[in-house]
Amino acid sequence: MDKRIGIGLRQPHYQQILETLPEIGWLEVHSENYFDPHGLGRYYLEQLSEHYPISLHGIGMSLGSADPLNHSHLNQLKQLIELIQPFAVSEHLSWGSIGGRYFNDLLPIPYTREALNHFCAYYRDGDHRII
Repeated sequence: MDKRIGIGLRQPHYQQILETLPEIGWLEVHSENYFDPHGLGRYYLEQLSEHYPISLHGIGMSLGSADPLNHSHLNQLKQLIELIQPFAVSEHLSWGSIGGRYFNDLLPIPYTREALNHFCAYYRDGDHRII
């Protein structure tokens, strides 16, 4: 991978970056902004991924929640990964849902042994292994 510094890709800069192809090491995007296969963002991300390495950074999996994983979200992420072939995929260890209701925020998980044990037990379970 290029050792130059990467930047966070934002909508106002899609066209300019694609037209000028500045010397940028890589681009980071919030995965969820590119789930729509017919969206303008997805179009530009596909084009830009031909010129730059891409890092997908998620903000919506709610890994720290007591809710089960949202399989629709995971499927959309999988499709985006298969299309873009990012060099990195990351996600916040936070929570943003409870009882199936989603909040537009990254809420912190408590720094307790109980919270850690819950996270580790759930995500090491056979069908949910993501770590």
